[in-house]
Amino acid sequence: MKSNKFKILVLSDLKKHANSVVTSAISLSKMLDTEVDLFYVKKPTEVIATDSQLSAIRSLNHEQNLLRNKIQETIKPLIKSYGVHITSNFRIGHLKSEIEAYIKATKPDIIVLGKRNSKLIKLTRDHIADFVLKIHEGPVVIISGEPGLVPENDVHIGLLNGKSQGFNQVLTEDLKTKTSGDLKTFNIVKSIDKSEEMNTIDVNKTIDFVFEKNDNTIKNLSNYLEKNQVNLLLVNRADNADLTSNNTSDIKNVINNLKVSLFITGSTQKQVV
Repeated sequence: MKSNKFKILVLSDLKKHANSVVTSAISLSKMLDTEVDLFYVKKPTEVIATDSQLSAIRSLNHEQNLLRNKIQETIKPLIKSYGVHITSNFRIGHLKSEIEAYIKATKPDIIVLGKRNSKLIKLTRDHIADFVLKIHEGPVVIISGEPGLVPENDVHIGLLNGKSQGFNQVLTEDLKTKTSGDLKTFNIVKSIDKSEEMNTIDVNKTIDFVFEKNDNTIKNLSNYLEKNQVNLLLVNRADNADLTSNNTSDIKNVINNLKVSLFITGSTQKQVV
C-alpha cells in the first residue's frame, strides 16, 4: 500500500548547526506526521587530492566510510531521544547537481536546511537556499542557528505579509493548529495611514502588526518578532499574482537579514488522500 505521509528532506552540511537543523525537522515531522530523510553532498575536491587512480579509489572508499559514520553520529542520538525513524543518504559530487537529482528522485514535500552566516554566503557563493527555492515547488524551511525548533516545545508562528486566510494550504493550516497563543501577522506596506494603528486585533484573534517600508523596516520587524517570541515565520510565495505574497527579492531580503527560522510556503501543495 502506498504511503500518503508527507516527506521531509533535510539538506545538511554536517557542520556546526547540523544537530539543530535535524532536530527542527523532527519537530516539524511530529507536528505534521511526516517521514524524515537526511541528505549530504561532499565535493570531490575535498576528497581526492591525487592523480593516481588507485589512490583516488582508496581515498573515495575511505571517505565514504567516514561519511556514513559521521551521519550516524548525527542522527542516532536524535532517533533515540525522540523515537523517530530517519533515513539518510550521501553523495560525493557537484553540490547543486546532486541536490537537484536527489530532489527529483525522492520528491520530498518539505525541504529543511540551515541558514548560513551572511558573510559566509558572500564568500562561498553557493546560495543553496536560493537554488532550492528555484527547483522545489513545495515548502522550504530555513532554520536559523540554535536552538531552532525543539520537539514538544511550543511553536510561536507569525505570518509575513498576509492575512491568516491567505495561508490556506494544507501544511500551513496544520502548523497553525499547533501554534501557541494568538496568531500574529507582520505586514510591510509602502506607507501607513495616520489613522492606522501599529497593531490591531481582528475578530479571529489574529494580531496584525503593520510596518512602513524604509531602511529600518527589517530591524524593526526583527525586534517585534523577538518581543513576540516568534520562532517560526511563515513567508507566503504561493501565488505571485496575489498581493499578499512575497516576491523573490522580498524573500531573499528576509533570508539574509532575519534571524528567525522561516517556513517559506510552496507554490504547489500535495493534498492528503
